[in-house]
Amino acid sequence: MKEAQLLQRIVVDPKVMAGKPVIRGTRLPVEYILKLLAHGATVEEILQEYSGLTHEDIQACLLFATRVLEKTDFMPLIASEE
Repeated sequence: MKEAQLLQRIVVDPKVMAGKPVIRGTRLPVEYILKLLAHGATVEEILQEYSGLTHEDIQACLLFATRVLEKTDFMPLIASEE
């Protein structure tokens, strides 16, 4: 699936979840899916828990996050100790 097609799976609507990016047709924020993955949930576990989701939806969340991060300047979250 092409990147543009994947990104169409993510929508932003001020009336849904206060305008957070969500998976189209759901109220599942991209942020929530990413947190599940970060905390060790597997794609298969997420798909079992949320039967309407597809592998492509999870891929779309990851791609969306990379696109957002490409355009972001960063400040350290934790001060480095020297």
